[in-house]
Amino acid sequence: MKNKSFHNAWQIIWFVLLTMAVLCGFRPSLIAQQSSDSLLTMSTKLSNQYLETVSKKSEKVSREIDKKTEKYLTKLEKQETKLKNKLCKLDSSAANKIFADSKKRYLELHNRLKDESGKILNKTAKYMPWLDSANTSLKFLENNPLTAKIGSGSVKLKTAINKINTLKSEFKQAANVKDFIRQRKEYLSEQLHNYDLGNELKKYNKTAYYYSQQINDYRQAVSDPEKAEKKALQLLNKLPAFQQFMRKNSMLASLFAAPTDGDEALSQGMQGLQTRASVQGMIQTQLANGGPNAQAMFQQNMQEAQAAITSIKDRIAKMGNGGGNDLETPDFKPNVQKTKPFLKRLEYGTNIQSAKSSSYFPTTTDIGLSVGYKLNEKNMVGIGASYKMGWGRDIKHIDISNVGIGFRSFFDMKLKGSFYASGGLEYNYQQPFGNIEQIKYLNDWQQSGLIGISKIVSLKTKYFKKTKLQFLWDVLSYQQVPKAQPFKFRVGYSFNN
Repeated sequence: MKNKSFHNAWQIIWFVLLTMAVLCGFRPSLIAQQSSDSLLTMSTKLSNQYLETVSKKSEKVSREIDKKTEKYLTKLEKQETKLKNKLCKLDSSAANKIFADSKKRYLELHNRLKDESGKILNKTAKYMPWLDSANTSLKFLENNPLTAKIGSGSVKLKTAINKINTLKSEFKQAANVKDFIRQRKEYLSEQLHNYDLGNELKKYNKTAYYYSQQINDYRQAVSDPEKAEKKALQLLNKLPAFQQFMRKNSMLASLFAAPTDGDEALSQGMQGLQTRASVQGMIQTQLANGGPNAQAMFQQNMQEAQAAITSIKDRIAKMGNGGGNDLETPDFKPNVQKTKPFLKRLEYGTNIQSAKSSSYFPTTTDIGLSVGYKLNEKNMVGIGASYKMGWGRDIKHIDISNVGIGFRSFFDMKLKGSFYASGGLEYNYQQPFGNIEQIKYLNDWQQSGLIGISKIVSLKTKYFKKTKLQFLWDVLSYQQVPKAQPFKFRVGYSFNN
């Protein structure tokens, strides 16, 4: 009886709630719409920042690709001229024949690069997830009625779309230029392999490699989303309308028949493709009919196939498009720093060195700041400055003062593993000073010539990426007055760049 009463009470409560919901105009679709509007409102706050970020990134990379393409083509053309002049000394008739249309080909390509309407875009660029996501998201914001709330951002939206389209064209044009360079490289290698032209042909091949690597670097830089992009795309991905639009209009959707709505669409999208279950079933059937040793033979063949695929991938990587050596120059070891922007080749660091009295209390502390320029992955040169602060006599007599300043240059050369040979020249003012006037006379500065060993220890922190431990010998310390310590131990830290 008690359970029946509870059941009746629950029915009454449910009826009241349902009646109130109807009277208030409750509709599930309304809640979904409010949720979408809420997400849209959140994304609108980021829309302007997102559009500006996409526009600036696209414009910057497009400009850099255009500039670098012109630079590399000009360099390759000059190198072909050197090849022709060198060949003329050996065989003038062959030189005129081989390089007959060289200037004409480069001139045509230069003109196409300068004339936007004359660009050849028949080459399909490599798929880039960021470019696909950015392009599709901008199309969604342009076509979706809900995005009318963006308002003043519509001009920025059109600008961003135009910049994205320009960037796509630049990557396609770069792919055509890479094809042109590859064809010229193959042609020259075939025509000149019987002539001794020194290193001129190798230089041409190296320049061709670095252009290809430069475009790969831009592609990688574009694929790294910034904070505003991540937030905006995360919010958009919460909208079912955007998810459906992405499935239908992305670049991947144009390559593959992506399933849309319902099982029927799924079956149409998968038509003609073998599923994983069907392939496994076929393999099991064949193994069952192959006898007791079929499984072992199958595993052996799979291992051989995987090894062959790995070998092919390695060979492709060595053909100049994946960071390996070029086939025409087997002794060529690419400098991965060469195609990076100047600022990306800089490494900032700091180091601390203390000198103590008879107790544990340090009497002075050297604080140094430096900036290094990576010549390649093994060698770095740089400059820096240091400031020596005095602490006083002991813990009971603390007196902070200026007791020195210095300027330094350094060079690090990799020996093996994480060990480097280090050297440098320093000028140090080793006396207390109160103003700049006291330190402007170079005669009062001491020279230090340092050589030694450095050990690099990797760090995974937010601000530092590695620690440098240095043991240095000052070869000029014996000439200094007053005589300084001949050996120095320093601990340095490198900042993330």
